[in-house]
Amino acid sequence: MEYRTRIIFSGQSFEVPKHIVRMDSKRVHGWQLRYGPKWTLFSDYSDDGSGAAAALMAATAELARRINKLPAPHGLRSEAHPDKANGMPLGISGPTSRRRQVHTALEYYLQVTYPVPGGKPVNRSIYIATENTLTRERYQAALKKAIAMRDTGVRKFKLATTKAKREQAGASSLVMR
Repeated sequence: MEYRTRIIFSGQSFEVPKHIVRMDSKRVHGWQLRYGPKWTLFSDYSDDGSGAAAALMAATAELARRINKLPAPHGLRSEAHPDKANGMPLGISGPTSRRRQVHTALEYYLQVTYPVPGGKPVNRSIYIATENTLTRERYQAALKKAIAMRDTGVRKFKLATTKAKREQAGASSLVMR
């Protein structure tokens, strides 16, 4: 787990894990946990900062619980960009055509892109048909195959991201520093 040093208004210094931020205003003093759909404030319950250590410990314990329970943030889009001109699902483009040197007919393909944990995204081509054999049914079958390939790649990426996040949190054991 990544940690950073934060000095609060009272002058106390804390090592704070990623996903926890300090909130200090006239009325609020505490640590805000920003992991998962619901952000939670762990208040110091004091105006002098004396409860900051206990509040940070509670926030860190909740962070550990959420990391073990919730999927990790992955940063992937859930919908295609509104400006995407071809109307294809997210991560799929085409159809494109190619003419191989030994063939006289055009061949049509869909392109599928999906992320790989710790690596470059994978780009694959899904064959549809030649210009002589192209039908709506072949196109729909290729699109279905492309969507399934993308979904499988994204699911594996999300699982690997969550596993890595949990291992990273387990290695640091999220203890107060």
